[in-house]
Order: sequence, then structure tokens, then C-alpha cells
Amino acid sequence: MNHIKARGLEQEMSFQASRSGGAGGQNVNKVASKVELKFHVESSALLTEEEKLLIRQKLANRINNEGYLQLVSQEARSQFQNKEITIKRFYDLLSQAFTKQKKRTATKPSRGAVRKRLESKKKQGEKKAARNYRPGQE
Repeated sequence: MNHIKARGLEQEMSFQASRSGGAGGQNVNKVASKVELKFHVESSALLTEEEKLLIRQKLANRINNEGYLQLVSQEARSQFQNKEITIKRFYDLLSQAFTKQKKRTATKPSRGAVRKRLESKKKQGEKKAARNYRPGQE
């Protein structure tokens, strides 16, 4: 994540502050503490084409029709804290999108596990067979 931060993507971000909803009394009605971060993926000069493609694929649900990656924060009561939260989330999302998923290596169950599973299946079958026991019928 540090190598992403080192690029200086903050200069390509745009922020918009507005009034936050929810609890807070009169303060909510007069202070613009909600922060919306917008980042235009296509016009970014600091991201490679591969990275842009990864962002478009993995974060498609967060990108709007104009091509902006949008994040909103209104948890904190101050605009500064909400701005910090959105920036942290932005970098977390990017690092998540850029990490390659490890390929799963197929493994076989051990002999002991197979034997244990078969024994439990046999016990279950015997239990069910015992339910149908009727004296005089064989």
C-alpha cells in the first residue's frame, strides 16, 4: 500500500463537502462535514493501463457512468476526519484491487480423513437401518 501512496494520487483526487445526515442536532444543519472523494480512473496519469483495467474490473460497482470512482464518508463529526477516512478507504480499495489472488492448489484428503468419513457414514447407515427394525420380518 505504501508504494501506491508514494505515487501522489492525492493530486488527482477531487473532494466535495456537503451537509451530513443523521444525528447531531443543530450542528448537522450548519456544518458541511460529509466528504465525497472522486477519482477519475481513465484520466489518471499516475496509473498504468494494467492498473486501470484492474480497477475497472474489480471495482466496477463503485465506478459511475462518467468513470469516477466515488467514496463517501460521514461517520466523523469533522470534515477533516471524514476526508482522512475516505483517503484511507481509497488506498485500501486500490491495494485490494492490485493484489493478485493466489491460485488454489488442489489437495487430496488424507487416508485417515477418508477412513474417518467412511466410518461415520457406516455408523449413520446402521443407525438408520436400526430404525426400520420390525420383529418377525427379516
